[in-house]
Amino acid sequence: MVSSSDPRPRRSLLFVPGLQPDLYTKALGAGADIVCVDLEDAVALPRKAEARAATLPLFADDTTHPEVERMLRINPISTLDGLTDLLALNACAAPPPSIMIPKPSSAHEIRLYDELLGGTCADIQFHVIIESSEGLENVHEIAQASSRIRSLLFGAVDLSASLRAQKTWETMLYARSRVVHAAARFDLDLIDVPYLNLDDAEGHAAEARASRDLGFTGKAAIHPNQIPVLNEIYTPSPELVARAQRIIAEFATNTTGLLVVDGELIERPVLRSMQRVVAIADRLAE
Repeated sequence: MVSSSDPRPRRSLLFVPGLQPDLYTKALGAGADIVCVDLEDAVALPRKAEARAATLPLFADDTTHPEVERMLRINPISTLDGLTDLLALNACAAPPPSIMIPKPSSAHEIRLYDELLGGTCADIQFHVIIESSEGLENVHEIAQASSRIRSLLFGAVDLSASLRAQKTWETMLYARSRVVHAAARFDLDLIDVPYLNLDDAEGHAAEARASRDLGFTGKAAIHPNQIPVLNEIYTPSPELVARAQRIIAEFATNTTGLLVVDGELIERPVLRSMQRVVAIADRLAE
């Protein structure tokens, strides 16, 4: 089983367009758990080389805000720009710690990234966007294709088009639930699509709460103003942390595999999720 051996907060992810590298430093101080420079959707085809040249140097000698996870969203391996991205990463003396992999259709593609990113790139972690009908069909195989995978991301815009569906919560619920299943099965974080209406703060918060309750561990953002509410919604509440600590302590001395906490029967499979809650809370307290 693929499993993240280093639980960390991934409550919020802020995108930075690849053609605006000047925003990168500002984004690192915006409070997001992850900052991702986007070479794919945020860059028009004729300007990919320009964005690549401007972006890769950002990760060299990058020591400010060490609590923020750095990431680069590359182009799909099925495109010339995606192959060029891989060549540039392998030639880079200081590659990004993580990459966001778009539009995979199968586990084979993930294994190709694993094989092609060696040497100085051998430690790059993977964050994989599920955003096609093929990717959704194969999500369980994709999720276990590499030990470098740390999260799945739900790409509702492209996925809804691939499914010929409207991009509403109700129409995409099956797809979201299928990706939740895969992420939970392999102990991966799961990051939801950004909420694109910056004028609808109430709708943004409501969608974040709904995805959290469904099993998502975070949500992407397109503006720093969206970050505080995401961090609040996806942070384990003090009550949940206290309950998780109590469950863990009870199981430490329990020999039956069953216990009752606050009148609720708790079985051992719950223990893993409670351990994750405490691990995230501990990281946030550092």
